[in-house]
Amino acid sequence: MPRFPIQRWRRRSAGPEAGEEDTPLVLSAPGPHGPVIRDLNQAAVREGLHRGGRVTDAKSRVPELIVAEADPAADAADLERLAAWCRRWCPWTRADGEDGLLLDTTGSDHLRGGEAAMLAEMLQTLAAAGLTARLAVAPTLGTAWALARHAPGVMTLCKPGETQQAFAALPPQALRLDGETALLLNRLGLKTIGALAAVPREALMRRFRSRKAEWRNPVIRLDQAFGQLSEPLHPDLPEKPMRALKRLVEPVGGVDNVTVIVNALLDDLCPELERQGAGARKLRLTGYRTDGGTSSVYVAVSRASREADHLAKLFAHRIDRLDCGYGFDAMTLDVVASDLMDSEAQDLEGKRAASVDVTRLVDRLTARLGPEAVLKPAARGSHLPERSEAYVFAGQVETAMPDCPQKARPLRLLNWPQEAQVLYAVPEGPPARLVWQRRTRRLVRSEGPERIAPEWWREKSTTRLRDYYRVEDETGRRYWIYREGLPDDGRGGSPRWFVHGLDA
Repeated sequence: MPRFPIQRWRRRSAGPEAGEEDTPLVLSAPGPHGPVIRDLNQAAVREGLHRGGRVTDAKSRVPELIVAEADPAADAADLERLAAWCRRWCPWTRADGEDGLLLDTTGSDHLRGGEAAMLAEMLQTLAAAGLTARLAVAPTLGTAWALARHAPGVMTLCKPGETQQAFAALPPQALRLDGETALLLNRLGLKTIGALAAVPREALMRRFRSRKAEWRNPVIRLDQAFGQLSEPLHPDLPEKPMRALKRLVEPVGGVDNVTVIVNALLDDLCPELERQGAGARKLRLTGYRTDGGTSSVYVAVSRASREADHLAKLFAHRIDRLDCGYGFDAMTLDVVASDLMDSEAQDLEGKRAASVDVTRLVDRLTARLGPEAVLKPAARGSHLPERSEAYVFAGQVETAMPDCPQKARPLRLLNWPQEAQVLYAVPEGPPARLVWQRRTRRLVRSEGPERIAPEWWREKSTTRLRDYYRVEDETGRRYWIYREGLPDDGRGGSPRWFVHGLDA
């Protein structure tokens, strides 16, 4: 589908910005030296514009040009949906690149009256959807790909035994080679696949033996196109969902009745998870009401699980959120997310490991209170105390931080340093008196300073360093304080003092 991006954009766009078919229109995408043309309509082609050209040059050449932003992610998603839609012709289909579809029609064409009739039906159906297409059918994937993109005409049929003849006049790019390899073949005078195939195989192998990737090695591509090297089509079929289903003789409602059904669903689903060596990370319980509506609740676990009792306890806190209406006549339990897992962790005595109990506690608290209320401290890559730790969801798996020597830190770190006033016994000596929260404290012991420099890769150049002190007042209370800046450091006025932590 050579015009798929622009045609998809026009189909999805509404309003005057879509323009008319006779108005030049291009889709722009970021390029190394500014926006470039990703796709364009026929009116823009008639103006001499082409893909890959700079948008700035195009606008100077065509003042009335309409420029819209391309959306490659949306293009890819719609192409995947179109590949699934094409399973009406054959079961194995998948997207190919940015504008193509690959279909394995083996054993399916006779249902449409033969290959020619099937291609004609495809062409007509795609045209009705507003898509321009070029189609080819051939014994191998590589041959079909080449003929669809480089053969004359919009429909090409290649019978077994006709591959070399159909390929002879096509350029080397038809072998799905990268641009560098295709350019090299042109410089060598091999401007057609027929000329390339006539070169002795040993010479090609010596010349391209260092190019292991198939898109860089013409020998591999020739073997694939001529059927000498297998290249099966692997469809992007969705995996069969793991699901348990209960159809009910009479509509049911209420927490107690639904709880019984949930237990039965888990008894069906957990053995299937065990057979597949998997554990559920997220489950969805759906009730199908007699009025045609549905209601769903979800539970998630911090570590994959397939224990029915544990999962049932999590659903016990969510079942009352179901809207039963006039009752459910069917219920399903789906595994939304899963992980591979081994048998449950045990210690040397054969008992369950303590980490498993902690994980289950986190799951139950999360089901009752929500993930935003169940937190744990996690290390962060910073040497500033207030940035070296953060609170995250307790079920989140944290990446291990590299071991490094840790300095002594107070038992309680304030969320943010609080400004204070400090008096010295001697100039620039240890702190002797601390005024904080409108109270004056006489300091009898001190330890320090520990100097912590600012993070230059995050902070401004005017950020001042810190000198930390551990101090104790006459009542035995201990504080972690720091002086921000040094006299005459050129980064502000007089140094300021802050209280950052408490030990007692």
